[in-house]
Amino acid sequence: MSESVPHQAPGSDPAGGLSDEPAAESVVHPAGVAPPQDDEDGDHNDYDSAFGDGASSTGSISSSIRQYREVHGRTYHNFGNTEYWGPNDETQNEQLDIGHHMCTLILDNKLYLAPLSEKIQKVLDIGTGTGIWAIDFADQHPSATVIGTDISPIQPTWVPPNLKFEIDDAQLEWTYADNDFDFIHIRCLMGSIDNWPLLYQRAFRATKPGGYIEHFDMDIQFTSDDGTVKEGDIMYEWSRIFIGAGETMGRTFTIARDSKRLIEEAGFVDVVEKKYKIPVGPWAADPKWKEIGRWDLLFLTTGLEGMALYILKNILGWEFDEIQVFLAKMRKALVDKSNHGYYGITVCYGRKPE
Repeated sequence: MSESVPHQAPGSDPAGGLSDEPAAESVVHPAGVAPPQDDEDGDHNDYDSAFGDGASSTGSISSSIRQYREVHGRTYHNFGNTEYWGPNDETQNEQLDIGHHMCTLILDNKLYLAPLSEKIQKVLDIGTGTGIWAIDFADQHPSATVIGTDISPIQPTWVPPNLKFEIDDAQLEWTYADNDFDFIHIRCLMGSIDNWPLLYQRAFRATKPGGYIEHFDMDIQFTSDDGTVKEGDIMYEWSRIFIGAGETMGRTFTIARDSKRLIEEAGFVDVVEKKYKIPVGPWAADPKWKEIGRWDLLFLTTGLEGMALYILKNILGWEFDEIQVFLAKMRKALVDKSNHGYYGITVCYGRKPE
């Protein structure tokens, strides 16, 4: 099954009429994060200040794990030889929490789309980041045991009693038992995994019969429907540079294009695919997508350097000053209200046969 949310011309509804439900009028914002504001005077310089203040997969936290690597003042994980482009410092972690809020808005204030049973018992969140999704899920499902895994120990210590975090590289051999989880959740691991078919196969083995996998991910190619973001423009070319770097690393940034097929090939059935086009900035007419566009712009500008620094310097060999000039040009394009850019998000979920 496949359901697509078409993105229309500027001034129209990017939701494409998929749902008759009205956009939520009251929005709960992430802790410590103020809602993004429109700049009606056309001065975009303050957009990015519109927010507040191994052999086996599972390991224990040790002092060496917390001795983070550093690149030009940004810190990165120190989990063995795992290669991952995202920093784990305060700025990038704030971007992750902003992204979590944006993602829940996209799903109409839901954490997932799969038709889970209320009696769900055990859940795995792969690449949990700051742990915010796992915390929210554990709060909503107090009878379920929830495990959140990540290569950086950046999660809080005060969490629901039914939640625990583990230091884990999901690319290594899994230590979980077969038929162990009712639900396996993956979100925004583009550019992070070296073998997606193998990851899905391991998830299939670890899922209980009748259980579900859900994968929510971004296609990082910026484009537009009206020609304001096109080939040759910096937003378009930014995407091409990082997609190419992902292929160089052997970690694709375009997994959202293949996730449905690969999930089916792993053995899951009744796979549902839903596609969304995410506006950059508040240019859409529909209130829901205008709000999402505001949060998306905040998400992108908050994490822009963190998304780029490791890849441009360590993978592509750019000089730091060159990177900063590139970032300044990209930031200017992102906040330019004449650009009506967007990128895709795909959500796929499927069931393991009973």
